[in-house]
Amino acid sequence: MRSWHLWLHFRTITRHKLLVMKYCFRIGLYKQGLLHDLSKYSPTEFLVGCKYYQGTRSPNNAEREATGVSMSWLHHKGRNRHHFEHWVDYSLDGEHVIMGARMPRKYVAEMVMDRISASRNYLGEEYTYHEPLQYFLKSKEKLWFIHPQTKKELEGLLRILDKYGEDKTLWYIRNVYLCDNRGKKVKSPGKKLRNHR
Repeated sequence: MRSWHLWLHFRTITRHKLLVMKYCFRIGLYKQGLLHDLSKYSPTEFLVGCKYYQGTRSPNNAEREATGVSMSWLHHKGRNRHHFEHWVDYSLDGEHVIMGARMPRKYVAEMVMDRISASRNYLGEEYTYHEPLQYFLKSKEKLWFIHPQTKKELEGLLRILDKYGEDKTLWYIRNVYLCDNRGKKVKSPGKKLRNHR
């Protein structure tokens, strides 16, 4: 492990954590903002992150390429509810072996903040509001194990970001998406977003 990778990895994950925290605070998820990705500082994740640090993508991908599995990722997804992989469970329907449980909205919202922040962190000046949606769409058809409603909500929020930008998306998440916790259908954001300044 190169000693400068220790500092660079620490800087990368801390910058990401602070970005997610800022976004979570803006949508009213204060506790999640403070606790986001703390497991990345545990030895299981941090040391692997230093060893496979590249700066342009997740070290988990490099670990997976080198060893065939990312133990760091398995540790991470099991402790962080904002990853849809955390919600994969055995199926009881007899048709599937595994399936995704529906994610609570507060974790879907945190996942969107995570995706915005990761895109900003890795792309730097090249980041646009389109990047998180494009990243999702690259793998959308392969994500059969995500609960259909979770997938729909995630894509919907990323499409709002793509079309309206960050400020209006964060407003919508805080004032509409997270306020509807009773399972009622969220109406189309178009009119509300056009009227929001």
